[in-house]
Amino acid sequence: MSTAQLVRVASFLSFPWLRHGFSTRQGGRSSVYGGSSLNLGWTREDEPANVHQNRSAFVQEVSGNGAPMKLVTVRQIHSAIVQTAGAEAFDAKLETEDGKAVLEGDGLITNTPGVLIAAGTADCVPVLVVDPVLRAVGAFHAGWRGTVAGIVGEGIALMRQEYGSEPGNLVAAIGPSIGSCCYTVGEEVREQFSAAYPYSADLFQEKASSEGAPSLTVDLWEANRRQLLDAGLSFGNVSVVGECTACTRMENGERRYFSHRDEHGHAGRMLNAIGIVAIA
Repeated sequence: MSTAQLVRVASFLSFPWLRHGFSTRQGGRSSVYGGSSLNLGWTREDEPANVHQNRSAFVQEVSGNGAPMKLVTVRQIHSAIVQTAGAEAFDAKLETEDGKAVLEGDGLITNTPGVLIAAGTADCVPVLVVDPVLRAVGAFHAGWRGTVAGIVGEGIALMRQEYGSEPGNLVAAIGPSIGSCCYTVGEEVREQFSAAYPYSADLFQEKASSEGAPSLTVDLWEANRRQLLDAGLSFGNVSVVGECTACTRMENGERRYFSHRDEHGHAGRMLNAIGIVAIA
């Protein structure tokens, strides 16, 4: 099996005790979505054995040369619920016998070495956060509902409560996800953002449509960037990968990511992971 191909951000690479990676669709053994793809989600179309092997390859690639870390995920429900993952993860209390998540929510935080927390996506926004001072991390899944609910702010507040993290010390990365170039939404989405955020008008744009009425798009990258800044992060400590999962293509024309929207629901899932290794 080929090596899982990941996207990494420069702002995280200076911490030798940190491991992270945003997965792409390259480097797996699943064939149901075309080619040999790295589907990391328990989708109806794919065989569980493929997903297990893909996840194993992904974890090994993120973990690096050391022992594979313990992957922990949540059953995502488009909420602002954030869970903690500590030493209990090694006792398999956070997953079923077949490896599926037990905890519900859309975010995870940990300061336990060896635990690799991850958010699953196929267009939604993954946000990874690291506290380089106290060595704690967070992984958040921010679809439009989770973004409206303020998932990243809730996660940072919990890191502060559980670990004593100071927001001004935190470094964050907003990963590959659907961009405003491709994310058309209904008026009800704008109404919910407008009720929650005074700057919501900056997030929406009406574009001409060949079907007559203009289409409405939303910028979830900017929405989550502003929420990180509102939570106390410094401007220079927030980076955006800036690759749209719906329209980004590789040099050979193949898709780089899975996109639930652009592939009309027949899509695999990425994982976006971060964790700490025990380095003095």
